[in-house]
Amino acid sequence: MSRTFPSFLGAVLFLPAAACAGLQLTPVKMAQQRPSNVAVYFKVQTAGGEPVGGLTADRFRIYEDGQLVSQYESKQTIVNPEVAAAHYTLLLVDMSGSVSESGNNDVIVQAVGAFTERVEKQQKIGIYAFDGSPDLYPVVPFTDQPGSAKTGVQQLATFKPKDPSTNLNGAIVKALDELDNALGKATQPMKFGTLVVFTDGTDRANRVPSDVMRQHIKEKPFDVFAIGLGAEIKAQQLRDIGKNGTAMATDRNAIVKTFGEVGAKVEAQTKSYYLLSYCSPSRAGKHQVEIEAVYKDNDSKNEETGSLKSEFDATGFAPGCDPNSPPSFDVTKGDALAPVEDKAKEEKKEEKKADKKEEKKEEKKEERKAEKKAPRPAPAPKSSPSPAPAAPPPQPAPPPPEAPPPKPPQDFNP
Repeated sequence: MSRTFPSFLGAVLFLPAAACAGLQLTPVKMAQQRPSNVAVYFKVQTAGGEPVGGLTADRFRIYEDGQLVSQYESKQTIVNPEVAAAHYTLLLVDMSGSVSESGNNDVIVQAVGAFTERVEKQQKIGIYAFDGSPDLYPVVPFTDQPGSAKTGVQQLATFKPKDPSTNLNGAIVKALDELDNALGKATQPMKFGTLVVFTDGTDRANRVPSDVMRQHIKEKPFDVFAIGLGAEIKAQQLRDIGKNGTAMATDRNAIVKTFGEVGAKVEAQTKSYYLLSYCSPSRAGKHQVEIEAVYKDNDSKNEETGSLKSEFDATGFAPGCDPNSPPSFDVTKGDALAPVEDKAKEEKKEEKKADKKEEKKEEKKEERKAEKKAPRPAPAPKSSPSPAPAAPPPQPAPPPPEAPPPKPPQDFNP
């Protein structure tokens, strides 16, 4: 059952933090809500791009307008990110004839089981198989039942392909779409997906061209890892699939180890996301917040730090804040988490605007060229101003009216 949380109070803006050695903090989303809650969802990596997980709330320092906020005052805490973000992983397993008839099924079941048990602790996982057929086989679809994926893995032990060929390209396209659809049903506002592909060879079915598959991987906002088995598949082919990482198992003895390595990467990626929530002491106005992470590697005595900066509006803030309250994130605008379709529409609009501007510029250039080439008309001769019309002569005054003739005398005698 979903809950409704207070809406945003004003705009928030992420600002680039000053360069800090050691760590990279990548902001994903920020929320602010009454009474005085501020929450930031972000990712922590080393300078080399390796995920950093396991940091506790006391490993972060919070500054407002350059002043350190006391942890006793802020009550800062790491909130379970599942309240705000859904992380799904789809494991796509090649069960074409070259795999299912190789005698490696028992090792594959063991490797997939270990992978599932590790990743399922952090996120939802779905397992799908493919052969030469156009469709995927749902071994374990995405479900809310914990532990169900591990139980369903045993189905791979007796899997028999309907088509022994290898529809690798088509299966990857279908798997990305399936992952997208599953995440679309999640109730959390933020959604992250990972695809892990296991295969022993190249695409033989030729149902989907390789460039279409690569374009689909590029367009989908998901992490993609690839695991290769045997000598048939080449390193470059794996890199074309695994844009976030690849691993190669040269023989059956290395399958379990290789799955474990990729599982560790997926697990680490998930753990590197943090939802830090705190109670702001500010009660009005706009403020800058800086979050600094402090990390100490087990192999080094030196501390590594990194930070991110943002702005929030404390208008209407008051006491009574509970930092464990789930934040309300608006993912319809403002960053990379906006819907892909909306971003594509906006990009098209911007492209059209740019095209129109260019067309207008070209039209103006052509008009200027035409004006330069066209002969200028000769100036009209200057004419002397015509004299003003003479005033009419004065008219004589009209003659006075004539006096009436005298009346004859009247006779009053009878």
